[in-house]
Amino acid sequence: MILVQHFLENSAERLPEKTALICDGQYLSYNEIEKRANSLAQALIANNLQRGERVILFMPNSIELVISIFAVLKADGVFVVINSSTKYEKLLYILKDSLAAGLITSGNQKELFLNLQKDLPELKIKILKQTKNQKIDGVISFETILNTFPAKRPVPKNIDVDLACLVYTSGSTGEPKGVMSDHNNVVFAATSVTTYLENTEEDIVLNFLPFSFDYGLYQLIMTFKFGGTLVLEKGFTFPGLVLKRMEEEKVSGFPGVTTVFNRIIRMELEQYDLSSIRYLTNTAEALPPEVILRLQQKFPAAKVFSMYGLTETQRTLYMPPDKLNSRLDSVGIAIPGTEVWLIDEEGNRLEPGSSGELVVRGRHVMRGYWNDSASTAKRFRPGQIPGERICYTNDLFRMDEEGYLYFIARKDDILKCGGEKVSPVEIEKVLYKLEGIIEAAVIGVPDPIQGQTVKAFIVTDKTDLSAKQVLAHCRVFLEDYMMPRMIEFRDQLPKTISNKIKKSALK
Repeated sequence: MILVQHFLENSAERLPEKTALICDGQYLSYNEIEKRANSLAQALIANNLQRGERVILFMPNSIELVISIFAVLKADGVFVVINSSTKYEKLLYILKDSLAAGLITSGNQKELFLNLQKDLPELKIKILKQTKNQKIDGVISFETILNTFPAKRPVPKNIDVDLACLVYTSGSTGEPKGVMSDHNNVVFAATSVTTYLENTEEDIVLNFLPFSFDYGLYQLIMTFKFGGTLVLEKGFTFPGLVLKRMEEEKVSGFPGVTTVFNRIIRMELEQYDLSSIRYLTNTAEALPPEVILRLQQKFPAAKVFSMYGLTETQRTLYMPPDKLNSRLDSVGIAIPGTEVWLIDEEGNRLEPGSSGELVVRGRHVMRGYWNDSASTAKRFRPGQIPGERICYTNDLFRMDEEGYLYFIARKDDILKCGGEKVSPVEIEKVLYKLEGIIEAAVIGVPDPIQGQTVKAFIVTDKTDLSAKQVLAHCRVFLEDYMMPRMIEFRDQLPKTISNKIKKSALK
C-alpha cells in the first residue's frame, strides 16, 4: 500500500541530502522538508485534527505550502489548496462546504481571522505564517510549531482508499465543487504520467502553476515521487526572470499552458541557455498546431507532450511525441493503465471514425464531488463491473481510425447557429493559423434570427491587423455558418488562476 506522503518519505530515506525544493532563494533537501512536515503534522494531531478532516491551505506557491500539504497527509487529514487571490466570500463558502477543521495561511491576515471568528467560530485549527510579529488570539505561528514540535514521523492510520485531497473547481451553478481524490487515485495518476514522461531523479522541474490547479499540484507530487528537484515559482508575470531561473537551475521539465507558451514562442530566447530542457508539457486546453511547431523550433532538443485532462480524472490523454508531427491537432491516446471510448447521445459505444462524448475508465477516476450527490451521479456513473465507476467527461471528441482523439468542444460550449452545430475550438484553431494572433477566444452571442452568432476576441502583436484581414483568412478554412460575424481586438483576454482564457468573463 502506498500513500501520497510516502513519495516524500521514500525520497527522504533514499536521497536525504538531495535538493528537493528551490523556492524564494532557499534550497531545501528532502530530509529538511520531511522533518518540517513531521513537526507540523505533530502539531495538527496535538490540536485535535481527526482522521479524514479537511484542512484549507490558503497561500501562494511557497515552502510553507509544500510542507503543509505533506503534513496534513501525515496527520491523516485531507488537504484543500485554495488560490491565494480568492476573495473572502468564496473562501468562506469553501470552508463551510468542506466542513473544514483547520486553516493554514500566510501574509497579513488579521482581518481574515477576525472575520472567521465571527462567521466560522467552530474552526478549531488556525495556523499563520508569521509576518511582522503578528499575534492573533487563537492563531498558532507556523514558525513556533516548527521550533516546538518533534520531527518524529507520525504512524499513519489511513489506507489508500481514504481521501487525500479536495480540488475545488468551478461548477455550472456558479458555486465551486470539491473533487474528491483518494490516495489510490493520486498515486495511480502520478505513476502513469511519470511513466510516459520517463522521469528520473535527475529531472529538475519548474512549476509556476498554482497548487490549487491540479496540473500545478501534480508537479510537486510527481517530482517527489521520482526523487527529482522542483523549482517553485509564484507565477509567470515576469517571463524573463522565470527563463533565467530555468537557465540557472538547468531545468529539464517545463509544464505550461497555451497562453504561456504563446508568449514564450514570441520571445528572443537566444539570450538564455535552455539546452537542459528535456520535455515540455501542456494539458487542459489543447495546444494549437502552430504553437507546437514554434515550440519545436525554439526547443529543438526537447520533446513536446500535448495532453488533455480534467480535474475529475487528473490526466486522461497524451500524445506520444514520436507521433505528434503526424497528428498535430490530436491530444492522443489514453494514459497508461486506463481506457477511454466515445458514446453517442443515447449512450451507445462508438467505433473509431466517429464523434461523441469521451468516457474514461481507470483508477484515476476520482471519488466524486464532495457534498454533491446529484452532480456526482451525473458525472460518475456505474461501469460494467459491479461497484466500478466511470467518468462521463461532457467533452466531445473525434476518434480517428487508429484510435487517436481530437478535441471538439465541451458539450455546453457547442454553438447552434441557424440550425448548425459550431465548435468554438475549431474556429480558434483557424484563427491561430494567422500570423500575429497571440490569443483567440470564440463565444456565441444571442441572435434573433440565427439563435446564436459567432464572436471572436483576438489579441495580436501586429498593430495593422484588421478585422477584414481576419475574416478573409477565416473564409479560406471555414464554412459560411462558422464564420465570425463579430471580431473584437483586445490588449489582453481575461484569465483563470491557471492562466486559461476565461470565456465566462467575455460573455
